[in-house]
This record gives sequence, structure tokens and C-alpha cells, in this order.
Amino acid sequence: MEEGFDEFIHVPARLSIVALLAPAEWVEFRFLRETIGTSDSALSKQITALQDAGYVTIRKERSGTARRTLIRLTDQGRTAFAAHAAALERIVAAARSHT
Repeated sequence: MEEGFDEFIHVPARLSIVALLAPAEWVEFRFLRETIGTSDSALSKQITALQDAGYVTIRKERSGTARRTLIRLTDQGRTAFAAHAAALERIVAAARSHT
């Protein structure tokens, strides 16, 4: 296996989540759900898994009657995603060099 390849992050739903979180400070749950095109429960399950792995942190805010959930990558999550993305780039580059 390529160094830095993270099988946990590589699950398509998790990869989509961390890719959307990577360039941002905090991202709203609603934005992730709409962008990925998944249900609340499916997204919650993946975010909880990422949180349990130490890759994301969650913050809940309330303003009057409105509630929002914000998610961001932890330093550990950013490092893991960067290493995984680099591993994917090496795999693709190796495949291209053999064609």
C-alpha cells in the first residue's frame, strides 16, 4: 500500500467530507449535506466516525430558535487528509507513467 494512504478516509463519503472541510475553517452541516447529496442520518454517521477517529471536531450553536452544527478538520485530520491526497496523487502519477 502507498505510504500515507488512509483506508479510513478513503471511504467515498468520508473522502468527500474531508475534501470539503480541508480548505475551510468551519463548515455547516447543512452545506455538507447539500453538497454531498446525502441524508442527515448518513452524514451524521460519517461525521461521528470521523470525530471518533480524531479527524473532525463539531460545534453546535444556537441563535434564538435557529440551531446550526459546524464541523472542521482537526490538525490530525488535516495531516491525514494531506497524506492521503499525496498518496492518491502518487498512485495516479504512477498509472499515467505506465500508459
